[in-house]
Parts: sequence; structure tokens; C-alpha cells
Amino acid sequence: MALKAVIFDMDGVLIDSEKFWTQAELDVFSSYGVQVTEDLAAQTKYMTTQEVTEFWYERFPWENFDASDLEHKVVTRVIEMIQAKDCTMSGVQEFIKNLKTKEYKIGLATNAPLRVAHVVLEKLQVRELFDTIHSSEFETQGKPHPAVYLTSAKNLGVSPEHCIAIEDSHSGLKAAKEAGMQTVIFTNNDESIDSNLADFKILDFNTVFLPVFGE
Repeated sequence: MALKAVIFDMDGVLIDSEKFWTQAELDVFSSYGVQVTEDLAAQTKYMTTQEVTEFWYERFPWENFDASDLEHKVVTRVIEMIQAKDCTMSGVQEFIKNLKTKEYKIGLATNAPLRVAHVVLEKLQVRELFDTIHSSEFETQGKPHPAVYLTSAKNLGVSPEHCIAIEDSHSGLKAAKEAGMQTVIFTNNDESIDSNLADFKILDFNTVFLPVFGE
């Protein structure tokens, strides 16, 4: 199938920000008496913000629970760190620009809230290169459910079999595969990442040589 669109995950692909989410959970939920341990935090790594909030409340319930307020606090803290830290994946901006010169449609499909996605694309100065930006917050389920990818493909006007997704996790790869897309695992030179569901592999964006992209 001819490739017509490339859809990016965000955290762990465009920016190295997953540690920010862990820190935000620690900062916000600890103030409510939640014991945010490393083992428990690892379980929330690929959840939506709503799922994360419910995860901690179910284990450490507290009075006056307000999910929307907590989600807002977590997201705000993450945005503060994204804006303050050097977290851009090396070479990713040029990689995106190169894809655009080859006339691929470009999309973003993330479990993170849309307002985080806009901050990230502005930070990378690539917002105008994206044809669609979509978040699982507008779906009934986040990744590994394929909904966010199916909607992204629909927004691009491209059938899923003509799309390829760039992910950094098994959960994301599963979502893209179930949507009927080809998949690329971005490892950021971490060979421990599970790539069993990936059709292709990118170690880093500075040295991408994949025939599927016309390289």
C-alpha cells in the first residue's frame, strides 16, 4: 500500500516528557496523601490523564474528590516543565519537515490532553506542518484502543492502510496496528523497548534510513 500519511505519538517521540508526567503526579497527588511510588507510577505511564486520576483515587481515596480539578493541576504542571526544560527529541523537527517536503500528510495522535499537544508543537515550531492534532480525551477510550488513530486518519482523509504511526510503546503500537496502520517504533537508542508489533524501527531521528519514507 502506498504511504500517504505519517501520524506521530507525542510523549517519548516528539519530546522526552514522560518523566514530567511522573513528576506531576508526585507533585499533585502527594498533596492529597497519595503514596506515589515508582512501581505504581510505572503503571500509569501510558494512561490518559483521566485514567491516571481515577487510578490514584481508587487506591488512595480522599475527601472532596474533584477529577476535573486534579486533571487540570497535573496537566498545568506538565506544561510548566515542558516549557522550562530542554526536552525536544534530537532531529525530530528536521525529520518532520523532510516528510512534509515529500507531501505526506502529518498527524499527531496522543493520549495527552490537546492543550499539551499544542504547547509541544509550538515549542518545536512545527505546528503549521501538522494537518491534524487529535487527543484520546475526545474518545471513549485511550490507547491501546485504536480510536484515536482511526479518528486521526479520518481527519486526514486517508484510509488507515495508507497511514504509518510512529510510537515508542507497545500500547501505542497495539493501537495503531488495531487501526490497520503500519507501525514504526522509535527507541531513542533504547534497545530494551518492546518492538514486537513494529514493522520498522527508528533508533534516532538524525539517522533515519527507511525505504518506507523514500529514504
